[in-house]
Amino acid sequence: MTTTDSLTPNPVLRVAPAAPAEAAAYFRASLVFHADVSDVAAALADDGDPGFVVLDSRSTAAWDQGHVPGAVHLPTALIPDQAGQLLDRSVPVVTYCWGPGCNGATRAALALAELGYQVKEMLGGFEYWVREGFEFETWERRERRTADPLTAPAGSEDCGC
Repeated sequence: MTTTDSLTPNPVLRVAPAAPAEAAAYFRASLVFHADVSDVAAALADDGDPGFVVLDSRSTAAWDQGHVPGAVHLPTALIPDQAGQLLDRSVPVVTYCWGPGCNGATRAALALAELGYQVKEMLGGFEYWVREGFEFETWERRERRTADPLTAPAGSEDCGC
């Protein structure tokens, strides 16, 4: 190792980590805006009202292909005109779209927030809902696929997160 190499931090530490208080504030804020698939599924599986509504912001074709059971279907472009008819402003909304490579849920969450709704985005979207082995509905029936061991622990409902 040359002297220059020892003075150049590795790519991870090239930008130093935030101070603990800053990091805590950032990660707390992230949890204010996001929910993960497993937490949403657990809340929906409990008996009673989960305290929020799930909103699928994708197209009708995507909705028909599969969606979270009990979700409200409201494509992002229709939110300004139809949210008031389908959603109660006093109930938080959790938005989702296809998956991590799509920002449709983010756009839907923004549109709802601008209309005065409390909103969170479901990280992973429909892709991770299915990959984690949760039941979903299509236009024909309910389905469930085996959980992908890269997204959910084999043989366990709890990832320990």
